[in-house]
Amino acid sequence: MAVITAAPATRTTGLGPSTLQITYRTLLRYLRTPQLIVLGTIQGAMFLLIFRYVFGGAIPIDGGLPYVDFLVPGFITTGVLFTGMNAASGAAEDLQQGFVDRLRSLPVPRICFLTGRAIADTAWNTWGLVVTAAIGFAVGFRIHGSAADALAAFGLCVVFGFAFEWLFIWLGLMAGTPQAAQGMALLVFPFTFVSSAYIPVSSMPGWLQAFAAHQPITYMVDAVRSLTLGPAGESLIGHPTGYLVGVSLLWALGFVVVFMPLAALKYQHS
Repeated sequence: MAVITAAPATRTTGLGPSTLQITYRTLLRYLRTPQLIVLGTIQGAMFLLIFRYVFGGAIPIDGGLPYVDFLVPGFITTGVLFTGMNAASGAAEDLQQGFVDRLRSLPVPRICFLTGRAIADTAWNTWGLVVTAAIGFAVGFRIHGSAADALAAFGLCVVFGFAFEWLFIWLGLMAGTPQAAQGMALLVFPFTFVSSAYIPVSSMPGWLQAFAAHQPITYMVDAVRSLTLGPAGESLIGHPTGYLVGVSLLWALGFVVVFMPLAALKYQHS
């Protein structure tokens, strides 16, 4: 009489442990590529020095606010975009090199690739924020608000970075190759200039001011600027800090709500 033995059930690793493993693996790849750390630091410092000492003397700020105090909050906030571009090329590289295919053969939730990637890149963004802030203080930036407000501004930048990670991951999956992903990620570059990050919106042509004043990057920059500059920031921007923080958080939530499902859908069909 033949005995039929049931095949052992395959255990699926939970989302939490799987996400942590992908996060660890992604961060380890960053740490094993020191060029990213060195070049990213040098590039950020170079652009900040150019804006601070080359362009700063030609850009007047209302109320007599030093340009360096106006510039650094905008530079730090938009820095999450430039650091986050690595997520696009990294996601495309994992897809091209077969890591995604190998992951699909394992008993792990499929979405762990996306969540682990987003958390790891947000952690990398946070390190970039620390470095950029240190350079900002070195070139003369000073906080005019409270320490609690400064920490809140830093936390906002981390939240913004996490929100934009989903956009970049989606772009990387759409591109398919690291080279194409880098090119697609650069499409966000002009939006940083058509904002209040580096110059007052009031100095732009009238037809451009309407767009610049209401795009998400401007609200995010103004929220961070208002928190770090205190009453002078509110007076300069013309809106209460609470309003700016609320609107910028809504924009961040909107990015997550839109691009997380898009990234998941593209990942399922890649």
